[in-house]
Amino acid sequence: MDLAQAAAEVLTPLGYEVLELDVGSAGRSRRVLLRIDRLDEGVVSMDDVERASEVFGLELDRLDPFDEPYRLEVESPGSQRPLVTPRHFERFHGLLAKVRAGGETFRGRIVTVEGSTVTFEVSGEPRRLDVARIDSARLAEWPSEPR
Repeated sequence: MDLAQAAAEVLTPLGYEVLELDVGSAGRSRRVLLRIDRLDEGVVSMDDVERASEVFGLELDRLDPFDEPYRLEVESPGSQRPLVTPRHFERFHGLLAKVRAGGETFRGRIVTVEGSTVTFEVSGEPRRLDVARIDSARLAEWPSEPR
């Protein structure tokens, strides 16, 4: 069962984007960590987190995916914001990102996005990558103003 897809199915109609869903261990129980953003690109409020937690919590209860107890944690993207889609890179152009692709990791400034290709400035040189070839990317600095 794809829990990220299940989360998207119930949260997208409410105006939320599922950025990340991670299932791990927390002591004797599972931890389900869900990071959300607003589709309108507004700032994620505590009300948004509470609403997403309630709705996805009910969906988890319905699906009953675990044999053992679990703890659901819903968060705003925060400083470890994952960058997944071309729009994410566009939104945070000019900022540093930590990128893992093709077995290597680098830090680069997001310069441009053309279609699905992102250009980073890495040590003064341009580096172009298709979003589909990026294994993971996160902001490496936080913008001074919400974006």
